[in-house]
Amino acid sequence: MALTPSPAAPAPTLTGVVVLVPEAEGVVRQHRERLDSSAAWGVPAHVTVLFPFVPPADLDDDVIAALVLAIASVPAFDAVFAGTAWFGDAVLWLAPDPAEPFVALTRAVVAAFPDHRPYGGEFDGSAPHLTVGEARTGGPGALRVAEGDVQPLLPVRTRVRSAHLIAGTTAPASWRALRELPLGS
Repeated sequence: MALTPSPAAPAPTLTGVVVLVPEAEGVVRQHRERLDSSAAWGVPAHVTVLFPFVPPADLDDDVIAALVLAIASVPAFDAVFAGTAWFGDAVLWLAPDPAEPFVALTRAVVAAFPDHRPYGGEFDGSAPHLTVGEARTGGPGALRVAEGDVQPLLPVRTRVRSAHLIAGTTAPASWRALRELPLGS
């Protein structure tokens, strides 16, 4: 799945900062398409660094420069997604190992943009994760089936060299990459 909006996509109303994990697409795509609302919006397999981020109308050179510096403060790293995990019985996800570099990315961006809290402050201390599906879109039974399908295909290995600033709406296929943000060397 690419981050390319449909030609009829509305103007973006939301932004986020994510680490794309293309190596996971073959493992989770079919389940995410049915069970993860962000996949329907056109967002590929990812670990969220910060969502929501700065409104699209407020993205200027100063915001971009501060974001580039925050992301570059964390060195590139390797990660492995070797198992599934759950938030209660509501969300099935892949757990990255190590989790700490993803946490460091979020901390760096929040330090640069203290008015923007992860998930709007709704979830305190949310663990870094790659969502496979949500019960609200398919029910717990569908998530259990997805977990059974995904587990034999793990681990997924990736080298994280960049994050991406993305923008879109809750409309189908509306998200696009605005900027690649390299991690430090």
